[in-house]
Amino acid sequence: MKLLHNIFPFIMSLFAIAMLSSFARADPKDSMLVNIDEAKTRLARTENKIIEARVALANELRILEQQVIKLRNETSVARRKMDERTLSLSQLENRLSSWSEQQEFQQNLLNRFLLQTGVDSISLNGLSLSDKVKKVGEIANAFAKQQTPNFMPGKVVLANGEISDAQVLTLGPVTWYLAQDQQVAGTANTKQALFSATSTFDDADRENLSTLAKTGRGSIHIDPTLGRAATKAQASEGITEHVIKGGVWVIPIVLFALIATLIALFKVVQLWRLPKVKQVASGKALVNMVGNSGVTFFKGMQRKLYDITKRAGTPTQRDDELFSQLQQDKITLEKYNGTIAVTAAVAPLLGLLGTVSGMIETFRMMTAFGSSDPEVISGGIAKALVTTELGLVVAIPALILNAVLSRKARHYYEELESFALVLSNDEPESVDDADVPQARAG
Repeated sequence: MKLLHNIFPFIMSLFAIAMLSSFARADPKDSMLVNIDEAKTRLARTENKIIEARVALANELRILEQQVIKLRNETSVARRKMDERTLSLSQLENRLSSWSEQQEFQQNLLNRFLLQTGVDSISLNGLSLSDKVKKVGEIANAFAKQQTPNFMPGKVVLANGEISDAQVLTLGPVTWYLAQDQQVAGTANTKQALFSATSTFDDADRENLSTLAKTGRGSIHIDPTLGRAATKAQASEGITEHVIKGGVWVIPIVLFALIATLIALFKVVQLWRLPKVKQVASGKALVNMVGNSGVTFFKGMQRKLYDITKRAGTPTQRDDELFSQLQQDKITLEKYNGTIAVTAAVAPLLGLLGTVSGMIETFRMMTAFGSSDPEVISGGIAKALVTTELGLVVAIPALILNAVLSRKARHYYEELESFALVLSNDEPESVDDADVPQARAG
């Protein structure tokens, strides 16, 4: 083995020398072509292996992607379940509250639609959600049938309160009825599965509607206000009915109004029939200038002042009597004006008192019968406000009359006072009845 080990390098060296000599004898070009062919062959084998490996890897990648998607879905489901388990009580309450709000909103929509279509509120409260949905479907079907108008049998509540069988024609929001037995026709509104008459036709319109029902052709009367005009006409009331609605507090207001009116008429006649106060020229000898003609020259309250000056003995006596007479004239001029002023002040307070009493009565009715019917509330408030309206109607003219009459009386008194001052400045001792009066109209 040792000898073989020493000879093996020598043999290899000889083999290498032999190979080199063979390559030295071969053509370099041929060897290069051989190498290129071998390289191409190896490249082709390598590309085929790469292609086979790529296909295998693509299939494996697709399988892995599908597994990833499946795992991702399972992860999201598991995470959702975990989130549901870890939700706090407040989050659950918020979610329940939002669901309750949605349900309440839907309920309100159904209730509003049913109320607008004539369903009674009491009947509506007794319906479940499924019943309300069913009712909405029935109403929708009825609306669909209204698009093809035809006379249909129905029950109509006539103006006298009688329920009668009639033929009913509905076209959009307008409904006509024809009661053959009572020979009555007109327009109606739907109310609680019944038709309530809102107006009554005359004979000509009734015949036209009857002809339309029999032949399918004819002209009919249409109310463009949809019955509001007839309702307004029925709701209109006279002045007496309007005042009576105010109740017992209307009585004192009306009494104050009558008293103030009578006093105002009396004062108007009294003040406007007073003679004009004649303004005389002042001077030291006024009485001497006027003379005896003053008896006919001055009239009314002015003449009384002049007579006091004529008969007064001394200036002090004259001034005292003039002052006393002016006070009496002032009382006469301003007499009863205070009653008109009291009426102007008391009438609104009585009206307010009647309104408060009416509101208390309205709230009492609401407590007894509930506030579901708006007619009870609006009717009570309207009745309560009648007294306030009546009180203002009485107070405003009374206030104006008091101001006008007081101004007239005050102006007349100021003219009398001016005349008395002129008389007070004259000397009664120089009176001469033969002189001619010198005066000018005021």
